[in-house]
Amino acid sequence: MAGRFLSMFKPISRYLPVIKQPERKVRFTEKIFWTAMVLILYLIMCVIPLYGIDPRTQGWQLQYMRVIFASRRGTLMELGIGPIVTAGLILQLLVGANMIECDMTDPEDRALFTSASKAFSIIFTGVQASAYIIGGVYGTVNPIQSIIIFLQLIAAGVIVILLDELIQKGWGIGSGVSLFILAGVAQQIFNQCFFPAYPYEGIFPAIIRNLMSGEPLNPLFVRRGPSILGFITTVAVFFLIIYLEGIRVEIPISHAMYRGYRGRYPIKLLYVSNLPVIFASALFANIYFFSQLLWTHFRGNFWASLLGSYRTDPGTGQLIPSGGLVYYVTSPGWLGGVAQDPLRAFGYTAILVVFCVVFSITWLEVGGLGPSTVAKQLVDSGMQIPGYRRSARPIESLLKRYIPPVAVLGGIIVGLVAAVSDFLGVFGSGMGILLSVGIIYQYYQAIVQERAVDMYPALRRFFGK
Repeated sequence: MAGRFLSMFKPISRYLPVIKQPERKVRFTEKIFWTAMVLILYLIMCVIPLYGIDPRTQGWQLQYMRVIFASRRGTLMELGIGPIVTAGLILQLLVGANMIECDMTDPEDRALFTSASKAFSIIFTGVQASAYIIGGVYGTVNPIQSIIIFLQLIAAGVIVILLDELIQKGWGIGSGVSLFILAGVAQQIFNQCFFPAYPYEGIFPAIIRNLMSGEPLNPLFVRRGPSILGFITTVAVFFLIIYLEGIRVEIPISHAMYRGYRGRYPIKLLYVSNLPVIFASALFANIYFFSQLLWTHFRGNFWASLLGSYRTDPGTGQLIPSGGLVYYVTSPGWLGGVAQDPLRAFGYTAILVVFCVVFSITWLEVGGLGPSTVAKQLVDSGMQIPGYRRSARPIESLLKRYIPPVAVLGGIIVGLVAAVSDFLGVFGSGMGILLSVGIIYQYYQAIVQERAVDMYPALRRFFGK
């Protein structure tokens, strides 16, 4: 049964906007259609400017948050998926620390957890919208403008929540959060390759310009902004992650009723995929934003400086971390920054790896990927492991040998890949390219799974279809 905290959301859930689950089997082509429609609507929202703000107002660029939160400056997608990820991060940490009673195998608890996540997402949408307005992101605005901007951000936030729910309820493939991140990273990579100034010249226009003017290409190999090394690293990291995604331990399984059916249950090296990086990035991005907010209004205060202090870049006028916690949870960004302050690079890498490991372990139970949950799924779907009794307990003891160690190792690997690739100037940021490749692989698996369910209806129960 649900704990006291989740039970509080039972009456609230009646008034929350909701997308109903399909009452029939949604065809594969129909899922592709709804996924495409969600993506198109997201891209449209990315180009619709907020009404009531001065387009010349620069405000905070917050580039560090843009990729992870799939947001666009000055548009309806100003907040992106930030409130959804932040709300999910807080609730999952509370559940993982057993501060909230929640049995993810109980349908009622899972429904209440979903309602709580949605309610918190809407609350955080309001909190972040207010913080943007109060913090001066849109410059000086009068009360009427503030209300108009606030309502637009709230409405856009609710739409994003519903679009994500539309896909996750079974109308589409994957999740809206992953889809939006992938679209944002793809656009940023394209801009860094081909755009004339984003905010630095794209690498291919720069190469063409140097070749036509007879200038050497050496300055383009390593520089702050899109570089040749960054492009090479992007391609290398792309194939590295594909290789890592393919490493797995396969446990033989068979169907108790259909003796001719045999298969393998894969335990991947990257068992929890890119979720630890999403959660760690969301945590760091929130530290980045709120430390800027406190520094702007309480500059010189000891506690504000402890969270983060900033200096103004003379070239761009943007605030750049110069001390405090935020200094060590933001990447130096390129080899020049690493050489300038190796301690910061080491601290950033260590903190990122630790949080990726913590979130990997936490997600095992919260996300229903722990040994006990997987063992129960196998037994309930009619599967068994040859040589073991068809009971959850012996299967769970076998899975415990593999799943927890693999989750820890996977967290370490994704943290190191994200940090090091960022130092080498990978396009779309190290976290962005890691997330995008992982998301592409997830979509590939989801499509294969949909096909497998169509061919073997007995697997529908196992996959929860």
